[in-house]
Amino acid sequence: MQADEPVTILTVAREAGVSKTTASDALRGSGRVSERTRETVVAVAERLGYVPNGSARHLRRASTGTIGLHVPEVLTRSSYYMSFVFGVVEQAARHDYDVTLITSGQRRARPPRVDGLVLGDPLGGDPVVESLMATGLPAVSCERFPGARQADGVVWSEHAVMLARLLDHLRSAGAARPGLIVAGDESDWAASVHRGYQEWCAGQGIVPLVRRVSFDATGDEVRAAARALLGAVGGDGAPGAAGDASSPGRTLAAAGDASGAAGGGGPMDALVCAPAGAATEVAPLLREAGASVLLASCVDSAATRMADPPITAIDLRPREAGASCAELLFELLSGAAQPGTERIHPIELEIRASTTPRP
Repeated sequence: MQADEPVTILTVAREAGVSKTTASDALRGSGRVSERTRETVVAVAERLGYVPNGSARHLRRASTGTIGLHVPEVLTRSSYYMSFVFGVVEQAARHDYDVTLITSGQRRARPPRVDGLVLGDPLGGDPVVESLMATGLPAVSCERFPGARQADGVVWSEHAVMLARLLDHLRSAGAARPGLIVAGDESDWAASVHRGYQEWCAGQGIVPLVRRVSFDATGDEVRAAARALLGAVGGDGAPGAAGDASSPGRTLAAAGDASGAAGGGGPMDALVCAPAGAATEVAPLLREAGASVLLASCVDSAATRMADPPITAIDLRPREAGASCAELLFELLSGAAQPGTERIHPIELEIRASTTPRP
């Protein structure tokens, strides 16, 4: 073998003293190859530094060797979605696949040249998501799509259940009336958080304090929502009640945010921020206002962990979520999973000093 000769399957077969077919079967773990022969071929391949030709393999399978990953364009700067992307990419690499990133700002006249799609937290009404799902390509979504059409596979988490656990913790820490800043219901995740909060308040006999912000809310918008909640009184239609951020003049009752409970209308003493990064935006505001308000986030991050004090948060485990979505897509592509498959992705509550029980 010459020093500059490329190492191919033929090279491995010749060095191992077997046919090309036998060498290929031995490396793939298929065919009728004895264990001794397989070990010999593998040892030769490792010694020569043989790397399988992924492009040729995908060509034989009539495959592009690529999957598409869509995330809402407004969220690509979020640390949560960057971790989610890395999870998808790492899992795809294990299957010898590349990943093409598709954002909602990309309008295309033809379907993407991919074998399947992963849709990260698809937003209802997003025309790019609608067009991708209409291509007929196998698709897996992280959380359900808030529309008539659903992906072939769904990986979702029990956000309402976890939020109730967080609210129970706030209650045990002395909070009598927690408020919520949440994005609109165009996201299944945000809708689940909002629903879980409403149900918990109804069960506790507490009038909800909710302020809605846009899905890509700026720091100014989040702080304005927090100020509105801090200044709210009542919550059952009384002046100053917090409502929908898109219509500041509406009361809670008019915005559909009243639980109908008779009591539980005191001032806010705990704040749960749903949008990623919102809790760290409002923490300085709470300190400046001298408000004795417990603070928690529905999305964990390095910023919440490193805040002073560290902020209690729900760890959505985005890297693992991305890997789970990609793995389910590959199972759909191989036939190991059937369309309609749903899987629960476990999430965790991380309790930190921002919700330390009061003396």
